[in-house]
Amino acid sequence: MIKYNNLKLDNQLCFSLYALSREIIKLYKPLLDELNLTYTQYLVMLVLWEEEKSTVKHLGNRLHLDSGTLTPLLKKLESMGLIRKYRSEYDDRVVIAKLTKEGEELQEKAKNIPSKMLCSINIEEKKVKKLKNELDEVLENLKL
Repeated sequence: MIKYNNLKLDNQLCFSLYALSREIIKLYKPLLDELNLTYTQYLVMLVLWEEEKSTVKHLGNRLHLDSGTLTPLLKKLESMGLIRKYRSEYDDRVVIAKLTKEGEELQEKAKNIPSKMLCSINIEEKKVKKLKNELDEVLENLKL
C-alpha cells in the first residue's frame, strides 16, 4: 500500500523520539507522584535546585517552554509552597522564581530519582550519556 518508504512510521525519527519520551515520562510518574510533582514541575525544580533562583524568561529558555505553559506551572509550585515568585527590584517587568525552604528540602527526597530511572531503562550509563549528547546536539542544531 505505501508508495514512499520515507513515509513509513518505522522510518521516522520523530516518532521514535515521541514514543520514547512518552515511555520515559510514564516511568517517572510513580517516582514523581511520591513528591506530588508532575514531570514538567519536576523539570522546573531541577533548574531551581541547580540555580536556586531564576527569571521566568530563563526558565522558559532552559526548558523550551513558552510563558503560557510555564506561568501556570509556576503558579502551582508557588501554591504548593515550593517556590516564591517576585519582581526584580531593578526591573519590575522581570519575574523571578526562587526556591523556598520546602522547595530546597524536596531535593533530598528527589536525589535518587536519576539512579532509579537509569535502572528502569536498563541501559549502560555510558550509552545513556552518549545518547543524551547526541540529542543535545540535534536540539542545538535546531536553534540555528
